[in-house]
Amino acid sequence: MDILKATKRTTATNGQINKLRSDGFIPAILYGGKKDNLSISLKKLQIQDVMRTESFMSKVLNLDIDGSSEKVLPREVTYDPVSDEPIHIDFLRIVKGSKLTLEIPVKFINHDKSPGLKKGGVLNTVRRKVEFKCPTENIPNEIVVDLENTEIGTSIKISSVKLPENVIPTIADRDFVIATVVSPTIVVEPEKTEEQAAEGEPGTEGAAEGETKATEGEADKDDGKEKSAKPSDGKAKPQQSDKAQPSSSKEKKK
Repeated sequence: MDILKATKRTTATNGQINKLRSDGFIPAILYGGKKDNLSISLKKLQIQDVMRTESFMSKVLNLDIDGSSEKVLPREVTYDPVSDEPIHIDFLRIVKGSKLTLEIPVKFINHDKSPGLKKGGVLNTVRRKVEFKCPTENIPNEIVVDLENTEIGTSIKISSVKLPENVIPTIADRDFVIATVVSPTIVVEPEKTEEQAAEGEPGTEGAAEGETKATEGEADKDDGKEKSAKPSDGKAKPQQSDKAQPSSSKEKKK
């Protein structure tokens, strides 16, 4: 059990409390049982690592308050809206013989001994925390779920989990599922339609462009022929005139 040192505080005004925080302390209050509420403070460096654990809100702590020991349970943490740093903590005294309703985190073990996971299956966690009624003398830090021998398609229900003595789930009317071992998700690409396949065939578009260019090239050749024919027409005209000249000379002789 974690032991944290705390100090009684007499701070009352906002200025005094802000000064306490700037000095590296977190103000807190301890309540519950037959004792009076007690204002205390804890060093931030001492408690911040414990606060980062997933089981902090269900973890029984031992507070050493100026030499007097108190078993407590964190019930609420207030955070600064800008810096997200803890600025106040509420602790509940643990009174023997009483019961508490708590959300206990679930821990999965023996992943390497699950045939379903070895085959490529996936652990689908349905509940990361489960709410239980717990006696103050027996509050578990976590609920352990053993994955050994679990196959693909296995549903792990609360009835198959070994619970500490007198720790009872608040959902009592059904055997609810905590996790399942499922087949891996396979993404299937949609089949292409004939039109899409035709558009996507390699070289089709290029071939079409090539044919267009070839046709344009042939047209250019034809244009060249037509252009080359024009000068030949120009030559033909003088030849006709040459043949006409002798005939005119004979007429003169006559």
